[in-house]
Amino acid sequence: MTQAAGPAIAAAAPGARQVIADYVEMTKPKVQSLLLFTTVSAMLIAGDPSLSLIALTCLGGYLSAGGAGAVNHWYDRDIDASMARTADRPVASGRVAPRAALAYGIVLAALAFVVLSIGVNPLAAALSLSGFLGYTLVYTMWLKRSTPQNIVIGGAAGAVPPLVGWAAVTGGLGWTALYLFAIVFYWTPPHFWALSLLMKDDYAKAGVPMLPVVRGERETRKQILLYSLLLYAVSQLPFCAGGFDGIYLAASITLGGVFIFGAVRLYRRADRRSALWLYLYSLAYLALLFAAMVADVRI
Repeated sequence: MTQAAGPAIAAAAPGARQVIADYVEMTKPKVQSLLLFTTVSAMLIAGDPSLSLIALTCLGGYLSAGGAGAVNHWYDRDIDASMARTADRPVASGRVAPRAALAYGIVLAALAFVVLSIGVNPLAAALSLSGFLGYTLVYTMWLKRSTPQNIVIGGAAGAVPPLVGWAAVTGGLGWTALYLFAIVFYWTPPHFWALSLLMKDDYAKAGVPMLPVVRGERETRKQILLYSLLLYAVSQLPFCAGGFDGIYLAASITLGGVFIFGAVRLYRRADRRSALWLYLYSLAYLALLFAAMVADVRI
């Protein structure tokens, strides 16, 4: 090897690592972790899935949601470039070409459909595809830029993973699966609006009609409180319908009560610290609630 070849290879390695990191980032792995947790939880609640079925379902779910994330990076590159939080994203920063990101997203979604259709079942594949289309076409390309209710309606896409997990095990859907969908659906607005309060100036700069930008912070805090109460009520439905017993009931009451406490505190104090606390707690809330469901049926 010549002396010039060594530095050339050393320079190429960081470049390759950056490309890999960018393509992984476009799949939004941090967001995916919670989605996959709700998927696996639904599978364990629905029955006794094999490790191979769990692995295939998670693979298909990751590919589908990752494809949606890549399409979101492609379509929102103009918005992302104008906001400090997202300006360094792969497409917005220019490190990944827009066409490459779009093609990547479509290929991932297609692979997800194949994996789930062949390795799991057609219903799980169809539900996962509906989540992909809902996030990309309905939320990203339509609602996000047109209405402050974008996250309410578009949040249905993020509530699909429990349905996919349930369908993967049972081959169908039931009331408990629909309750899990409803919990994630009603959890999404207070979770995301708490974040939007922290990012209000960025959204205003980018012209995105998020609720704090269009209707103000006070109204947003009010809506967070209202949806927190709705979430608490919806979270009691699985127990009332006989789907879970005492472990889940205790967890849903405790976790929901703390969620409402955080929403009330945010409404009264109206400070960034309260908004950040509620946002972070909402992540723990959903994970712990689904973990309680699993514990309830497994213990």
